[in-house]
Amino acid sequence: MLKVNEIFLSIQGEGISTGLPTIFVRLAECNLRCSYCDTVYSYKEGQEMTIEEIMEKVNSFKYKRVCLTGGEPLLQREVNKLLEALEGFEVNIETNGSVDLSQVERKANQRYTMDIKTPSSGEAKSLCLDNFSHLEDNDEIKMVIGNREDYLWTKEIISEYYQRGLLTYSPIYGKIDPKEIIQWILEDGIDARFQLQLHKVLWHPEERGV
Repeated sequence: MLKVNEIFLSIQGEGISTGLPTIFVRLAECNLRCSYCDTVYSYKEGQEMTIEEIMEKVNSFKYKRVCLTGGEPLLQREVNKLLEALEGFEVNIETNGSVDLSQVERKANQRYTMDIKTPSSGEAKSLCLDNFSHLEDNDEIKMVIGNREDYLWTKEIISEYYQRGLLTYSPIYGKIDPKEIIQWILEDGIDARFQLQLHKVLWHPEERGV
C-alpha cells in the first residue's frame, strides 16, 4: 500500500519534459518543511491505495509519461514496487535530495529530478551529498533560488560535488526577479537551463490538480 495524495493528468510545468502531457502521481508525506513549499497539502492528506489501484488510475489516461512526486515519494517503502509496475512508462522521479538514492530500484526510462535545497528553503543541511554519485546524464539537478546567497551556495555545491546530469535554475515564485538569476548564470558562464514553472503562469499559483 502507498499513501497517495492525488493522481491527475496535466502538462509538465518544469524540467526536461516541460509542456508535455504527463500523469502526476503525488504521494503523501514529506520529511522536510521548506519555507517556499507549494504542496503543503501533501504532508498529511492522502488515501491508502494498492499498486493495482494506482495503476488502474494511471492506465485510465491515454499517455505513457508519469511524474512521481510528493511530498517526498521515496519515503514510502513500496515505492520500488510502483516503479516496477511503471516499467513500461517514461517516469520522472522528483526527490528532495535527502533520501539515499542507492535504495531505489529504478528501471530503464526512469530518471530523477533531484532538488538541491538552498539556504532560503531552511533545509539546506538535508542534502545527501552521496546522491550525486547515483545520478546519470539524463537526470536533472534542480536549484530553486530566492536570493544571491542561494545562488552562490549552489555554485559551491556544484563545483565540489557535481558529476553528471542537467543543471536547472528556477526562481522562488514571487521572491526574486527571474532576470537576476539569468544575469548571474551568464556572467559566470554556467551551462545550466533557466526555467519558470509553466503551470504557475497558466493557472493560479495555488491551484491544485494542474
